[in-house]
Amino acid sequence: MAAQGSHQTEKRLCVGLLAHVDAGKTTLSEAMLYQAGVIRAFGRVDHGDTFLDTDAQERSRGITIFSHQANLTWKNLRLTLLDTPGHVDFVSQTEQVLRVLDCAIMVVSARDLITSHARTLWNLLDFYHVPTFVFVNKLDLSELSKADIVQRLKQLDQGIVPFDGTETEELAELDDALLEKYLENDSIDRTDVLALIRQRKAFPCFFGSALKLEGIDALLHGLADFAPELESRNEFGARVFKISHTEKKERLTWLRVFGGS
Repeated sequence: MAAQGSHQTEKRLCVGLLAHVDAGKTTLSEAMLYQAGVIRAFGRVDHGDTFLDTDAQERSRGITIFSHQANLTWKNLRLTLLDTPGHVDFVSQTEQVLRVLDCAIMVVSARDLITSHARTLWNLLDFYHVPTFVFVNKLDLSELSKADIVQRLKQLDQGIVPFDGTETEELAELDDALLEKYLENDSIDRTDVLALIRQRKAFPCFFGSALKLEGIDALLHGLADFAPELESRNEFGARVFKISHTEKKERLTWLRVFGGS
């Protein structure tokens, strides 16, 4: 595969974070914001001081109830992060966000891996055809090897592939035409990998511990190199993904603008 160096042109992505409750999704968003220098102090869910869980109920219960957004810049990548609720009772909030994403990060706990709600979220991502990255969190708390974890994750989809520099052959095997190209040239191009991810044939998998800030740079690097962008439009186009209210009861409508002004 071609070298994975970041491109100089600025890349803009709207990325949603999805997970079963307690997988560490909000902690991952906190780690990404901290690593990018957006926040100076690394908050914790159990301390009630994370950047994105701003509602009093969320801080007291230690869960995300509403979708929240934040912006970060990491090298040539500009990310709008949409943190979604992980509790099954608030899945409708999550589903509204899926319609506006360039791609998603599915966070799974290395201890729990595939829960029933994780399967529900995966099926929703498939229904809305959202290109998806996988981040295996809490790796330090699992006795399983990375290979064992991946084998279990493949119950969701055989296209889940660890992006650790040795993934070329496994990616090629996901598409017959690409496999022929790989056998002829002993390599595949970055554009081929992007196509696999966009078509939801491949799902890049990364590992780490958000609480210990491990694996965050690799995930950001993977997004910068391989996350597909939605095609921009010349005419105006937008979709509402959230309705909220200010303290003065003013209604706020949140839009993802796809083109125009």
